[in-house]
Amino acid sequence: MSENRTEFRSVDPSNGQLVGERPEATAADLEAALSQTDAAFTEWSRAPLETRATALRSLGTVLRRRAAADGLMMAEEMGKPFAQGKGEAEKCAWACEFAAEHAAAWLAPDHIATEATASYVRHDPMGPILAIMPWNFPFWQLFRFGASALMAGNTIVLKHAPNVPRCAEAIVEIAREAGLPEGLIVSVNARVDQIEGLIADRRVAAVTLTGSTRAGQAVAAAAGRHLKPSVLELGGSDPFIVLEDADLDKAADVAARARLLNNGQSCIAAKRFIVVKSVAEAFVERFRAAMETHTLGDPREAATQVGPMARRDLRDELADQVARSIAAGARCLLGGATPAQDGWWYPPTLLVDAGPGMAAWDDETFGPCAAVRVVADADAAIAAASASPYGLGAALWTQDRDRAAALAARLRCGAVFVNDLVRSDPRMPFGGTKMSGWGRELGREGMLQFTDVKSVWIA
Repeated sequence: MSENRTEFRSVDPSNGQLVGERPEATAADLEAALSQTDAAFTEWSRAPLETRATALRSLGTVLRRRAAADGLMMAEEMGKPFAQGKGEAEKCAWACEFAAEHAAAWLAPDHIATEATASYVRHDPMGPILAIMPWNFPFWQLFRFGASALMAGNTIVLKHAPNVPRCAEAIVEIAREAGLPEGLIVSVNARVDQIEGLIADRRVAAVTLTGSTRAGQAVAAAAGRHLKPSVLELGGSDPFIVLEDADLDKAADVAARARLLNNGQSCIAAKRFIVVKSVAEAFVERFRAAMETHTLGDPREAATQVGPMARRDLRDELADQVARSIAAGARCLLGGATPAQDGWWYPPTLLVDAGPGMAAWDDETFGPCAAVRVVADADAAIAAASASPYGLGAALWTQDRDRAAALAARLRCGAVFVNDLVRSDPRMPFGGTKMSGWGRELGREGMLQFTDVKSVWIA
């Protein structure tokens, strides 16, 4: 194997032991996958909506039936706590069922009043969609886009992250068990240097990527060269803003969960905690206590809330960000040291006195580290929250609903959650602004994202 090739290796992050390896895709493998999914699109795009809806509901049934087994597989392959992995599979089922329920209304033609006998706008499926997916939510990221894309009549070429090959195989197995036609979801272990060729192929209609900003820039450039639509869900450094009238007990509890979900490895995790001065001491005390209750544990155990990080390089990068931030003046109130044990563990870590010029503030921290900054008032909080190249989500804590609405309008991001943690929900569109990407998944906007808008005029 040449040095520039990516190995598709399944490694248990709790102990660093190799679980298995998968072969990389050859040119013949890629051609077979593209031919299969293109042929499947021809039939699937013509299938009645109710046929598609029945298939999506069947997907939901299989996802629920397998949720425990697939949750355990996620724990073993990328370290997600078992209960969270099981919940992830069940959320995928919900997305499939919700898309099946609402597709007829969302895809219905929009009739326009003109002098024509009839004039309307159709939303037609595009074709096979290349989905470049990450490891951190190995099921949800695919179904978050895929449930709507399939209901709209598209098919999917899945290029999953190289460290979760078992999850990629399981997704194809789920489609097969659900009775979906062969080729609706195909998986390819494509190397990075093969991706542009996939994007360029005439059979691929569009591309979606969930991943880093750097990966998004590369995919956007390739899609632009070949005039292919793209949806990019990229990195985030979400602010969690606590104002003087916040419910501090609830805010601190949710803050810990928002930072530590999936071992802190989430693009929409709260990462920058911005607190007004008048309640800063009280909030930090509660926040630290809440973080302390989330201890490291075996990800296979149902009670575990924080498991190991997914890869050694990710753990080492986070440890370096924390060390550099402390050297720059941040104070560590909790955690901050790599445990001396096998596997890729890092404890819940709380930094205070954080701010611009520190790695834990300026960069995206993809792990269980929270950085707190104290500001004078709400205006300063909004300014601090907005002073980031990212714009995925934001949490805002205040008991004044009118004030919350006014401040939410000033935050430039894809979602604002008031008195709650940021999350993706099948009922609402999801996506970012600025360096967090473009396009939307979920909701009606997500279903229409991978459709061609066609005007029909009948004189």
